[in-house]
Amino acid sequence: MSKSKDLREAAAKYYIAGHKLVETAEIFGVSKSAVSSWVKQYKETGDLSNKPLNRGFKKIDPEKLIEYVKEHPDATQKEMAEFFNCSITAIWKALKRYGITRKKRQHHIKNRKQNR
Repeated sequence: MSKSKDLREAAAKYYIAGHKLVETAEIFGVSKSAVSSWVKQYKETGDLSNKPLNRGFKKIDPEKLIEYVKEHPDATQKEMAEFFNCSITAIWKALKRYGITRKKRQHHIKNRKQNR
């Protein structure tokens, strides 16, 4: 969780005013590395707004996975893992995340007593 913009600005300005890094960190209740990164960002950009999060897929591109499943409907999770160079568990979780089911038999099973 990020600290408020006001706190970051106050800490950066306090340090730039000539106070020591350790003293600044103790007064504002943050780590020394946080203060130094805030000061660096403040000097470079003049602003301490939150940086935008750039979260994306790590190994398995969702579009490529969906396309692969359409092109290879009978591929096993092991084959998919080899294609995407990841673990079988990663494939399983990705399939679950995107709602892709791999069941090959029908959803209903007839009662065995009725077939006799």
